[in-house]
Amino acid sequence: MADLQKIADAVIAGNREEVAQLTQAAVGEGVGPSDVINQGLIAGMAVVGVKFKANEFYVPEVLIAARAMHAGMDIVKPLLAETGAKPRGIVVIGTVKGDLHDIGKNLVSMMLEGGGWEVIDLDVDVAPEKFVEVISQGKAQLVALSALLTTTMPSMKDTIDAMSAAGVRDSIKVFIGGAPVTQEYADEIGADGYAPDAASAVDKANELIPA
Repeated sequence: MADLQKIADAVIAGNREEVAQLTQAAVGEGVGPSDVINQGLIAGMAVVGVKFKANEFYVPEVLIAARAMHAGMDIVKPLLAETGAKPRGIVVIGTVKGDLHDIGKNLVSMMLEGGGWEVIDLDVDVAPEKFVEVISQGKAQLVALSALLTTTMPSMKDTIDAMSAAGVRDSIKVFIGGAPVTQEYADEIGADGYAPDAASAVDKANELIPA
């Protein structure tokens, strides 16, 4: 039978080709897509998250591991849809209006996907109205707001205020992050949570929306 630990190890090592080959082989042997994802791909990214938190891995290693994970995800996602399996939940993520930084946001997106979440990425410079529009569709449980500049942090408050004005604030949990952002600021603007880094973002998402 396929060794799913090998898939996890290849993700940790950031070996994209090996992840794709091992995932394809596991699927060929009849291993369920959920098992491949949970025991292989997500298990690997969980270790990457721990190493990132412990400063054993840095942003480049995490990005390389995430790309390797995606090589496997691309193979099993279509099969997962056929089984009717559901993601843990849906997160809408974006860098707020006026801010064009995306590395941190992309890292959080990849880690969330590695944690079993479906991510709707609105990219950068996202207006409050755009967040409201997507939340109003009622599919997401979480919103992740990113800002890397002190000058764009007020856009986080504007976005939360816009959600309240549109009547959708109570239907969603909001958490925020980015270099200048703090727990104090999250409390001040009425966010539900704050994550200091990408690995912590997964923990916070799981805490806000328990399985």
